Amino acid sequence: MTNDVRTLEWTGDGLRLLDQTALPGRVEYVVARDVGTLVDAIRRLAVRGAPALGVAGAFGVAIAVREAALEGWDDDLRDAAIAAVREARPTAVNLAAGVDRVLPFVAKGADAVAAEAQAMLEEDVRGNRAIGAFGADWILGRLGDRPLRVLTHCNAGALATAGWGTALGVVRELHGRGRVELVYADETRPLLQGARLTAWELDRAAIPCAVQADAAAPSTILRGLVDVAVIGADRIAANGDTANKIGSVGVALACRAAGVPLVVAAPWSTVDLALPDGDGIPIEERPAGEVLSWGGARTAPAGVGAYNPAFDVTPARLVTALVTETGVLEVSAGSTPGRLRG
Repeated sequence: MTNDVRTLEWTGDGLRLLDQTALPGRVEYVVARDVGTLVDAIRRLAVRGAPALGVAGAFGVAIAVREAALEGWDDDLRDAAIAAVREARPTAVNLAAGVDRVLPFVAKGADAVAAEAQAMLEEDVRGNRAIGAFGADWILGRLGDRPLRVLTHCNAGALATAGWGTALGVVRELHGRGRVELVYADETRPLLQGARLTAWELDRAAIPCAVQADAAAPSTILRGLVDVAVIGADRIAANGDTANKIGSVGVALACRAAGVPLVVAAPWSTVDLALPDGDGIPIEERPAGEVLSWGGARTAPAGVGAYNPAFDVTPARLVTALVTETGVLEVSAGSTPGRLRG
């Protein structure tokens, strides 16, 4: 099964991004040749997903170095531009990690930074393939070699990575082996990444899927309609606590109650060993308008406020398995990232 989705691509003088805010209705691109355009694209979710943000961050440093040379900025202005990229979104550790990885190349110029960012992009694609294989092997070993009903929350496919996908990469691998009966794609309120993006990817890959309201997910699991839930992650603490799109905790609690495995699929770069547990994970709060209006029209009474956290943290005890490009950790059984590297 081929993957024709290019989330981001270096053009030589900028970063070409598939604008995910336009999907599924239109396929449009944004070319960021300056830091301001890239930061805006990150903040408005034109590019999103932890692995993709890491690669975008790395290329963002190349953009900052190039812009500094063109505009005659001093080192302080250049470094401030790099910091703006690094801090564009707080929850996903990959964004900062991508920036930090290429910082040693800044003195060598924009081309050297871009070359290292490209190496990072290619590593991500290879890692996603490995995640898919490890995840599929573990799931089929646990549940039996048979067609499965899979639930996923938000989008952790090719659109959230440099290519192929993490959670959706596992689904793609299962489908390639003829082992997917149906995928339940949670719509993912309030910006509908599941309905707009995951369903778009699944449909293009001819994988059977059904979009459901987020609130339906626990019931679907408890009714025995789901064999396994596979989600991505934006940051994972050393003890295995996992930050993912808001609504993931409800899926996790239902899985525990129903005895359904909850599989988290993410690259090792998403693991933050500096955080002992999920209490230290910053939770991004997004604009109130995302939940108070729709299509430009207000849907809540005037004067009513909003609470709009973009992520929640699933306790490690609810995570059955963590799949990375290095293998599988059975987190709820005590095999945590911190113990592995401790």
